[in-house]
Amino acid sequence: MTAATTDMPEGVRLGNEKLVRVTDAADAKLAQLLEKEPDKRYLRVRVTGGGCSGLSYKMKFVADTKKGDILIRTGRNQLLIDSRSALYLKGMEMDYSDRLVAGGFKFNNPNAKASCSCGESFAV
Repeated sequence: MTAATTDMPEGVRLGNEKLVRVTDAADAKLAQLLEKEPDKRYLRVRVTGGGCSGLSYKMKFVADTKKGDILIRTGRNQLLIDSRSALYLKGMEMDYSDRLVAGGFKFNNPNAKASCSCGESFAV
């Protein structure tokens, strides 16, 4: 067993960039934001119903994992994806832009058949 798998939380599976890939820009911004949350270790990314296209991305820093989570280790961060959300996110790239107009986190999701103009909701 490798060091990467020996420190896995109970009930959590290890994922990789085939599920969600985080660009260097997004990884750096997440690390910067996580410094302001000293009691949190992970970024939970999930898909919920809502938004103008039917499904919406949600991100939240959390302290603990849940049984059934998929853990993805990026350059400096750790993402948690629940099993249901993984179905919608497989192959997604998470990017970040600091542009004044249309900046922020961007989700490039190959599963999305349509998305709203802001890019925060999508349909499959």
